[in-house]
Amino acid sequence: MELRQLEYFVAVAEEAGFTRAAERVHISQSGVSAQIRQLERELGAALIDRSSRGARLTPAGAAALEHARAALAAAEAVRQAVGEVVQLLRGRLTVGMVTACTVTPLFDGLSSFHAAHPGVEIVLSEDTSDLLTERVRTGLLDLALIGAAGEPPPGLAAFPIVSERLVAAVPPDHPLAKRERPTLAEVCAHPIVCLPTGTGIREVFDRACAAQGLRPEITLQASAPDAVAALAERGLGVAVLSESTVVSGDSLSTGVIDDVDLPGVLALVWSETPASPALRTLVGHLRRAFGG
Repeated sequence: MELRQLEYFVAVAEEAGFTRAAERVHISQSGVSAQIRQLERELGAALIDRSSRGARLTPAGAAALEHARAALAAAEAVRQAVGEVVQLLRGRLTVGMVTACTVTPLFDGLSSFHAAHPGVEIVLSEDTSDLLTERVRTGLLDLALIGAAGEPPPGLAAFPIVSERLVAAVPPDHPLAKRERPTLAEVCAHPIVCLPTGTGIREVFDRACAAQGLRPEITLQASAPDAVAALAERGLGVAVLSESTVVSGDSLSTGVIDDVDLPGVLALVWSETPASPALRTLVGHLRRAFGG
């Protein structure tokens, strides 16, 4: 018994005739008929009633039909499974990361994926979150780690990793150092040091300021949270960052900005369109690395 014989048998049963079945499987009608007769000889029973016009299933044929369909479906599943593995053995994935965002689980996930699938080339690039998001939408990137305001951008599959409030960080001798929960207006009364436009934290800050009609004096910008904090340490402005990107200590005092409820979100995003097997597997590695 061969899969092609089952394929021809199913085609004849579904098309109710040898002519249409032959057109469907792209061989001659005599070829279809010969293969089904051979199948019938192997099974010891007639599957097709040829005595009337058209082609009708015999009781044996009716009993065999669903099993034949199941066998063909199983064979197709085997082909797909092997095909996915083959695709994973080679190829290229482009991954974006928000600039200067050193997130150890991301690197751990990339490392475990590379160890399991060394034939897949991984290309890593950095940029602002808005540009990374647009590149994922247009297919220039397969996946990106981005910052966003409130929630990941719509229209993309996403795995949120962190959701945090904004904090103000200042030297211990700054007037805000004694304020555990300063208001946004109090923060904006001083020069500001922050991340550039296009980052999630900056978007949260800008939206909150716009909602309250505030126009902060942004004196310096830096792409790395550590650099923003270092500038604040030296008295160059109030650093506006998220909770996990700055640690309160001897050099800086931090306070959650009391009236900014919109959080800064860090998330993995990728296209909602059917992903390649390699991308699906990489997302799995990254989910595990982030504990999800």
